[in-house]
Amino acid sequence: MTGLDVAVVGSGPAGLYTAEALIKQTAALDPPVPVRVDVLDRLPTPYGLVRYGVAPDHPSIKSIAEYLRTILEHPEVRFLGGVHLGDDVTREDLLASYDAVVYATGAMRDRRLGVEGEDLAGSHAATDFVNWYCGHPDMDSEAFSLDAESVAVVGVGNVAVDVARILVRDPAELAPTDVSQPVLDALMASKVREVHVIGRRGPAQAKFTTKELRELGELSGVDVVVAGEEADPAAFDVTGEGARLAETDRRVRGNLSVIDGWAARVPAGHDRRLTVRFWLRPVKVEGTERVSGLTVERTRLDEQGRLSGTGELETIPAQMVLRSVGYQSVPLAGVPFDERTHTVPNDAGRVLGPDGVPLPGEYVAGWLKRGPTGVIGTNKSDAAETVRSLLADLAAARPGRAPADREKLAALLAARGVVPVSYADWLRVEQAEKDLAAALGRGARVKLPSRAAIDAAYRPPA
Repeated sequence: MTGLDVAVVGSGPAGLYTAEALIKQTAALDPPVPVRVDVLDRLPTPYGLVRYGVAPDHPSIKSIAEYLRTILEHPEVRFLGGVHLGDDVTREDLLASYDAVVYATGAMRDRRLGVEGEDLAGSHAATDFVNWYCGHPDMDSEAFSLDAESVAVVGVGNVAVDVARILVRDPAELAPTDVSQPVLDALMASKVREVHVIGRRGPAQAKFTTKELRELGELSGVDVVVAGEEADPAAFDVTGEGARLAETDRRVRGNLSVIDGWAARVPAGHDRRLTVRFWLRPVKVEGTERVSGLTVERTRLDEQGRLSGTGELETIPAQMVLRSVGYQSVPLAGVPFDERTHTVPNDAGRVLGPDGVPLPGEYVAGWLKRGPTGVIGTNKSDAAETVRSLLADLAAARPGRAPADREKLAALLAARGVVPVSYADWLRVEQAEKDLAAALGRGARVKLPSRAAIDAAYRPPA
């Protein structure tokens, strides 16, 4: 190998850790191999889930963006924002311009509940709510008016916990964060007074981390309520699975300790209440034109360890339902996709064709590769594996392989009238957000409220 041009589609953690792995692993070869990496994203802003998936009141996690920034600032890395695979460029365009292409677009869609009434007004995917409070350019800043007094959040993972926390915490505490001003105004005017967090299984099977869970119990002005029976991991489990999980998993033990503490609390009569429920599965979203409640069925683990319904029904009054039962990746134009697992079929990051044979020059990383598992840092080792596969394949490629040239793509985009957003353009957006924060007297930065505002920041009108 004399030099490599690689395209990475997606500028979230998976994509940027892939760019970093390419730089580090090619430098460690004997002899080192020069590499140029183009990071493409359909959005004009980088960082993906770190910018648009982490709640504004979690600045320590959002600080990961400062590390990812160093990758984007590497001289051999180029950011091409606002370039959409499938609209602006095709898979074939990329393969003709680069030695290899790595797809790292994450998982952007919520799984559905599959129950009657799910499409009523007031029933939403949790990702839409997260995108709204995180200022995603695809979301209208007025998408949520929060005129519901009671909200049901279906799911017991960290996203559900984030959503519940944002709904019940004192919005004045969010003023120093980067939440956009229209969203902050909507939260300040919120009528939400009770949030129900609902899990199909018991507290031992819940997916949230103990740190996230503990935060809920520390919110000022909020009563946290758990029914004692539902807090018991064995109450609806004849198999003893919950007890076994508690013995072997420190996270489960920590969660159960927090939940037991909540169950023992006496409500203080605060204005806002968070009710955590277990062993309930949604069977119908109630309402005619709008959501009026969520009917759930009591569940249990039977003698074979299967989750089954007991026939005992309960309707929880709610004027909004947010589903948070898992993420799914969406297919990329022309790229193989497994509709069952919602991932790109692969072997150690090598994209596999319909015959199970690796496709030359195509790779995948992150949630699109393995499904929505792990934490942000998991993407680092995942990306390293994909890059090892990529470099091994290129080292074994036939001699005399025609060199790639990423400038082919630049010329193609110019011919189509597509002007990518550069890293320098992104820095103008960052500065505009800092200026807005200063003007509003709010923290270090405030996200611009719309795609139009972002566009105006990096390309002011002539």
